[in-house]
Amino acid sequence: QVQLVESGGGLVQAGGSLSLSCAASGRTFGSYAMGWFRQAPGNEREFVAAINWSGGRTNYADSVKGRFTISRDNAKNTVYLQMSSLKPEDTAVYYCAARAATYAGTDEFNYDYWGQGTQVTVSS
Repeated sequence: QVQLVESGGGLVQAGGSLSLSCAASGRTFGSYAMGWFRQAPGNEREFVAAINWSGGRTNYADSVKGRFTISRDNAKNTVYLQMSSLKPEDTAVYYCAARAATYAGTDEFNYDYWGQGTQVTVSS
């Protein structure tokens, strides 16, 4: 089992950048596929980015492609989401998620473990 704790959220102006981190407990982080999702008020949770166990495979939602970068450091048990050129529509609670698999994809139902979320607010 793994526990996930997100950090790095906050308030930023449109066009700015923010970096999120997700720290995982446990000694087998390297065997987990990771993902980032977000949920804006009144909306369903949506996929943002995914990364495989080694970091060699990534996938992004079309809405963030070219602006967000997912990465991981297995030695630090941490996955990151670097966000740039932020837009007001990026405002949401951002969640990291994990699954004991090589890759989990874009479907939230593929993920077994979730963090508590961190708020990102982009002002216009």
